[in-house]
Amino acid sequence: MTTLINSNNANQTPNIDQLIADLDAADSSLGVIRAVVALAATRSPAAIVKLIEVLRYNNPGAAVAAVEGLVAIGEPSVLPLLELLDGYNYGARAWAMRALSQIGDPRAIEALLEAMVDFSLSVRRAAAKGVGSLQWQQVAAADLDGLRSRIVEALAQTATDDEWVVRYATVVGLQGVAQSLVEFPGAAADLELRDRVLSELAGRRDNDTEAAVRVRAIHALTQVIPIL
Repeated sequence: MTTLINSNNANQTPNIDQLIADLDAADSSLGVIRAVVALAATRSPAAIVKLIEVLRYNNPGAAVAAVEGLVAIGEPSVLPLLELLDGYNYGARAWAMRALSQIGDPRAIEALLEAMVDFSLSVRRAAAKGVGSLQWQQVAAADLDGLRSRIVEALAQTATDDEWVVRYATVVGLQGVAQSLVEFPGAAADLELRDRVLSELAGRRDNDTEAAVRVRAIHALTQVIPIL
């Protein structure tokens, strides 16, 4: 994804109210995108609520910029994203899940797990990828096994999703879990989780009906087998 935020702007202190007013006044799709890019570039927590609102717009370019802004802001974006999740706008939910997935804050895990059974394939896809890329160092060691077990169980379900893009995202999520077993080991249950992850990846490699998923599973296995 093309980076829309200029990191040189991070040290500036623009008038957030004016940037929000500029966004509200934008009268074209391109104008909205430009206004969102400017607001996102501030990386200011004061922009979070407006950036979340942008996720509801029917403007993919603006949504991409808003997601990037929320991810750049990072941890302060997590609770507002969770509190302001739109239960009726599947597009907004998908973008929100994408932001939460990229931030990787463990506080979002319940929302991500719930999203993995959402009716919208874009929501399921974002969540399936996101559960494998948590900031595992923020998870208490005593909770690692239980959390990873829940995640792997959920990924085992999305591994047979009707939509191949969800299965592809599942493979990415499984690879992330496998790598976490090495970087952040838990207890003896890790051995069982490792075998389950490898089994799920092998199942996608051998049985998936979509070539792209099979190829991605092969790649995942070549990355994780040497380290497990």
